[in-house]
Amino acid sequence: MISDADATGAVKEMYDLVRTPYGTVDNVMRVHSLRPHTMQGHVTLYRSVLHNPDNTLPFWFLEVVASFTSVLNRCDYSLTHHFANVRRLLADEQRADAIYAALESGRLASEFSGKHLALLRYAGKLTRAVGDMCAEDYQALQAAGCEDGEILEVNQVCAYFNYSNRLLNGLGVTTEDDTIGYYKADE
Repeated sequence: MISDADATGAVKEMYDLVRTPYGTVDNVMRVHSLRPHTMQGHVTLYRSVLHNPDNTLPFWFLEVVASFTSVLNRCDYSLTHHFANVRRLLADEQRADAIYAALESGRLASEFSGKHLALLRYAGKLTRAVGDMCAEDYQALQAAGCEDGEILEVNQVCAYFNYSNRLLNGLGVTTEDDTIGYYKADE
């Protein structure tokens, strides 16, 4: 991975585009440095599915979906970053600890109910058994009170993290030298 100090041309331009609110370039983006054109697509997708103000589901919940997908894929990198976001957005350590335990154990119903539980179960199946997805999965979400746009938001977050988890795990990317989390503590 090309360091900030050594970045020139297209790599430097991309690094300037992908900087976090902390002003840093996380390894999830830096891993693209040998093919910077892929970094542009990655950051565009990431920001549009997880940080777009037009999303209707709460950002803390979308970060939970990201974290759950990462738990299922055993992607420590994404789980470390995105559960830190859950903690910051919730600003409730006890609740965050309980959610983390539920995600790790698979006992989602201990912390979630209604449409949030249905959406997490959907993300779980989409991650573990995508080939088994069927119309009934979508219908169950509608029956739980999910709006079509909310289903799409969770689908996109889950699909993005399945991509990102494979990128990170497949290339052995770690959080070394990253500033953990997207949101600053005072946001």
